[in-house]
Amino acid sequence: MVERVLVIGAGMAGLWSAMALSSPDREITLLDRDPAPPEGDADTAFRDWGRRGVGHLRHSHAFLARLRTLVRDEHPALLDDLLAAGCRELGFDGALTEQHRRAYVPKPIDGDLAILTSRRTTLELVMRRYAERLPGVTIRAGTFVKELAIRPGAPPTVTGVRLEDGTELSADLVVDASGRLSQSAEQLAAAGASIPESSEPCGVIYFTRHYRLRPGQEEPPRGQGRTTGDLGYLKFGVFPADNGCFSITLCTPEVEEEMRKAVVDPEVFDAVCRELPGVAPWIEPERTEAASRVFGMGQLESRWRDFAPDGKPAVLGFFPVGDSVVRTNPLYGRGCSFAAVSAHVLRDALAAHADPGQRLLAYSAGVARELRPYYDVMRKADQSAIRRARAALSPPRPPSLRARIAKSFLEDGLGIAMREDVELLRAFMRGFHMLEDPRLWLRRPANLMKIVRVWARGKARNAALYPPSAGPERTEMLEAVGVSPTADLIPA
Repeated sequence: MVERVLVIGAGMAGLWSAMALSSPDREITLLDRDPAPPEGDADTAFRDWGRRGVGHLRHSHAFLARLRTLVRDEHPALLDDLLAAGCRELGFDGALTEQHRRAYVPKPIDGDLAILTSRRTTLELVMRRYAERLPGVTIRAGTFVKELAIRPGAPPTVTGVRLEDGTELSADLVVDASGRLSQSAEQLAAAGASIPESSEPCGVIYFTRHYRLRPGQEEPPRGQGRTTGDLGYLKFGVFPADNGCFSITLCTPEVEEEMRKAVVDPEVFDAVCRELPGVAPWIEPERTEAASRVFGMGQLESRWRDFAPDGKPAVLGFFPVGDSVVRTNPLYGRGCSFAAVSAHVLRDALAAHADPGQRLLAYSAGVARELRPYYDVMRKADQSAIRRARAALSPPRPPSLRARIAKSFLEDGLGIAMREDVELLRAFMRGFHMLEDPRLWLRRPANLMKIVRVWARGKARNAALYPPSAGPERTEMLEAVGVSPTADLIPA
């Protein structure tokens, strides 16, 4: 018997759902509210593809090692297609410092720590064309889902969807891959389903601009300045992409109102970049030209939805994937990996159980096991960043002894030890790239001892290991780009 699956959305979560669930025993239909991509290459897609349902489509992306290993291991033909389209693999060796390289011996794990980089439109274009070739997969473009079709019960059962034109489509399973603006949880709650939710603001706003290398020009050599950094009042990153393109993202705390209002201006955006020593070479006029306006993205929040509270299924025949069930601050680039992982957890849950309730329980447990550690770590990092941003705008006061010790451990111990010891860097990267629980590496006594030893040596003996300055202090930066450094200060 063929299982009919409707997938709401054809972005990253929808495409990964199709790729994970594709089987001769399933008919999978992706319902995409947006138009199909235009005919042509990656540049055409970036220029012309309208995707109202993907608000961050033209923001910077780097696809973590967890996602890249899934592509490599589960869909090797897709990896070939991506590389042929200009996507790039950046290996672990590119993250090494000069100190690392003196004693670096490659290990097999290093091959798993590579990332994929490209414009988001390029990745989705190639993935979409690949998914459409898979058995039983159909993508219906320009098809807007108005609501779920729900049969009352305890718990209620989703039997399909209703489209904007009134058409009802029935299915054995409905997968919600419609992203952060999904209304499915609200519709299910109205039908009597209990779906607890926790959420809190990320406290930041992102701004991205794209650039292209001029003919005959190359990217600046690696190691000449920091291309990523956190200055407290500003986070920044350079993201190499495909076909001679790259993007720069600036991230400002929400409380930095004057800065975030100004940086949407392309001239101010570029002026900020020129004040960052590691970023400035990337936008030298003789090297590159701007390829887009400045794209903003705000109203960001971390959110976790529990579709199996107290170990009981809240709904049958329905599975949310990606941002529809969990989302975090895009800072670490985990959203696409969350979508891929949750789709594969769903595949395994469906294979393991035939009972609808057991399927949802297995899926919910798998999502919690695979994704909750990263959600919790990112949420705590957001809370800390919000406190730091507010403190920067408040009258200065001496930090407590505990705060000074914690800051010194992080900056003069952990950060410096990672720049010296390649094994520590590997351990950190495994967690960062979702290859293991991100908290485990610091719980290992051997790693802690290495960090403490470096910390105990003191700043003078570790001087050569400190990275160059990432950028100017807040007042200097704002004055340099014509923004008032005092406008947002919180009075005593």
